[in-house]
Amino acid sequence: MVDGNSSLSVSAERRLQELGIQLPAAPTPFGTYVEALQTGNLLFLTGMLPVVDHKPKYLGRLGKELDVDAGRDAAYTAALSALAAAKQYLGSLDRVSRVVRLGVFMATSGDFFDQPRVADAVSDLFRDVFGIEKTSVRLVIGVASLPLGMPIELEVIFEVGE
Repeated sequence: MVDGNSSLSVSAERRLQELGIQLPAAPTPFGTYVEALQTGNLLFLTGMLPVVDHKPKYLGRLGKELDVDAGRDAAYTAALSALAAAKQYLGSLDRVSRVVRLGVFMATSGDFFDQPRVADAVSDLFRDVFGIEKTSVRLVIGVASLPLGMPIELEVIFEVGE
């Protein structure tokens, strides 16, 4: 983990290098929409899914076909796609001035209650990349199903500067 006290002097791009994180190629749409859209100083990302090379990394529901660890990895994978989409759109993650909102939607069985622990995989990554002072508000919701049978979908809103 990157020390939160030094985060003001270290850029997000530099933190990625220090953490040894290689971003995947930015995701491409599964339908008729765009991956990122900016209005004013807010960058909205489309629902980010746990895909690798445009294929689902995980299928199923948490608490049924998948456990907490698989859910955390799926969430982390989707978060890497979010970072890749933002970087492609902005040119550099250093333009992100704040993570405004993180929505973590999970396909779950009816008796799965560990949603916050799964969502922390995303929150922890964003904290480590952008710094503790840019931590977002968060919404965590369990649902019956998500697109293409995947277990996780992220909603991400970044505030951007010049």
